[in-house]
Amino acid sequence: MRHVLILAGGLSHERDVSLRSGRRVADLLRRSDVDVQVHDLDVDLLGSITQTRPEVVWPLLHGAAGEDGAIRDVLETLAIPYVGSSPQACRLTWDKPVAKALLARAGVATPPSVAMSHDTFRELGAAAVLDAVVARIGLPLVVKPARGGSALGLSVVRTREDLPTAMVNAYAYGDIALIEHCVGGVEVAVSVVEGPDGEPMALPAVEIVPDGGLYSYGARYTAGETEFFTPARLSDRATAAATAAALTAYRTLGHRHLSRIDLIVDDDDTPWFLEGNVAPGMTETSLLPLAAEAGDEPADALYLRLIDRALTTV
Repeated sequence: MRHVLILAGGLSHERDVSLRSGRRVADLLRRSDVDVQVHDLDVDLLGSITQTRPEVVWPLLHGAAGEDGAIRDVLETLAIPYVGSSPQACRLTWDKPVAKALLARAGVATPPSVAMSHDTFRELGAAAVLDAVVARIGLPLVVKPARGGSALGLSVVRTREDLPTAMVNAYAYGDIALIEHCVGGVEVAVSVVEGPDGEPMALPAVEIVPDGGLYSYGARYTAGETEFFTPARLSDRATAAATAAALTAYRTLGHRHLSRIDLIVDDDDTPWFLEGNVAPGMTETSLLPLAAEAGDEPADALYLRLIDRALTTV
């Protein structure tokens, strides 16, 4: 019997999502006769790991606690196998401007953007900075924290007058705001997992259609507020392009075992990279589980394989 420790909770703004992800994965694994323990990110964690020595740890922590690479550095220090990407890959992905730059260099389209620290924004004068950004990138815009997830602090800006409020919202969740052009099209998420041979394989793309037009925190985690189509309603050409872009992102950012790549597919079937996720949500309304359900492999079998991959990863 496998002994797996799931990490869920933490102190980020996404704590509730993490707890829900942890419970859902734990329930599925227990049905497959896996000995699963769920532990929060607290002062007792290291002692528990040292005492029980789980075979595999699965970090289902969202926000900085689970995605900036720090907890994975600790697990490597303890020589404990874990599901998911390396600390370096986490750090590259967690910083959205860095991830966008790497993907642009790899030939994947990504919306024009500006990363603006709070200090620079204040010292240069907010009005002048925003005028320059609008003149360069053009409206509409998407404003969001440069680090973070679950659409916390995200705004779609259609007029110059709405931009200051969007910046304030983004700075509430971090010191750097990412301002990028809002590309029109179909919003999709392509989850990538390691196959039995260790090669990355894309699950069916999930098309996201929020009831209010914005895939906000509430739209992500409240049942009924968003309609999902799996596979996404894309042409064969667009599906192939989105899959190729997701696999390129997975490899370029150094992902391992599983990740989720968020894209916008425009009217010309071009996929635009928005961001990657090394610790995708695993709740009942999350995108990777929806993709898994539409694939050829039951979710519990997929999760067991990821655990086995963690045990064989050098």
